[in-house]
Amino acid sequence: MKPGAYMLINVATGEELNVVAELRKLPGVVNARVVTGLHDVVCYVEADTIDELRNEIIGSIRHIPGITRTVTCIAFDGEG
Repeated sequence: MKPGAYMLINVATGEELNVVAELRKLPGVVNARVVTGLHDVVCYVEADTIDELRNEIIGSIRHIPGITRTVTCIAFDGEG
């Protein structure tokens, strides 16, 4: 199983759809959706290695215009 992370994203008012559209262009983003509640967008991103995952999150996702804050939750598969 590839390393992955759920990202809880806050965006500037009115930027939700633009941010989701940009996220969906990135090869590592498996899913991105506008949500209601404390956060504005949730996405799932994965990569072949943990280093590639870090680079995708820090180097690409966090630089998307309109994103104001992210919470990254690394996902584990639960297998021992």
